[in-house]
Amino acid sequence: MTTKTLSRRTSRAEETRSRIYQTAMQLFREKGFESTTMRDIAAEAGVALGAAYYYFPSKEAFVLAFYEEMQELRQQELETAASENKTLKARLQAMFDVCFDQFQPNRRFLGALVRHAPDPDDPLSPFSKETRAIREKAISYFATALEASDFKVPPDLKPHLPTLLWMYQMSLILFWIHDRSPGQQRTRQLNEKSLALVINLLKVSSLPLMGRIRKIIIELMEAVAPQVQTPETAH
Repeated sequence: MTTKTLSRRTSRAEETRSRIYQTAMQLFREKGFESTTMRDIAAEAGVALGAAYYYFPSKEAFVLAFYEEMQELRQQELETAASENKTLKARLQAMFDVCFDQFQPNRRFLGALVRHAPDPDDPLSPFSKETRAIREKAISYFATALEASDFKVPPDLKPHLPTLLWMYQMSLILFWIHDRSPGQQRTRQLNEKSLALVINLLKVSSLPLMGRIRKIIIELMEAVAPQVQTPETAH
């Protein structure tokens, strides 16, 4: 087989995979994730059912591909947002804005996935082992934002803070998914007020009297959410 022939086959395979993926995402948005079957996806994409399973072994595989795609698309925007803002508050707000803007077209689809979120054994949960690489990459953005900002973080809290900020962002996303106010104004208000509170709490966290409270926070985090720890915080 010549290199040219191999290249053509690779190109066709990538085109087929992309068509199946785009078809699945469109059906998920229109019919809902639970209501769409692999047979529906194959028929709409114009491929055999076996071909759909070849590229995506399950519906969950489409969702994991979606998570990865969203992360890749917003990486440059997040880096730009971080570089253009000096204060930690401005950096975090810019990062949240990028996230919400990117997720907006898929808000209904994400809403259908909410029921998978609490169970870390569910492959679609943001806390699962299947999403670990995506989760750790997202947490690393917060670590970068902290390092490049002018904010001084207590040494004992520093390894855990990126994960805490990621969990804070996840809570905002969950609220946003269920927000039925016009233009999700309630989410904007919650974001604005809660972020100001988070920043103020972080400012006082370095005070000597706050050492015990920081210790409790860290212990709670290690006890209830070991699956979201980054390599730096894992024991």
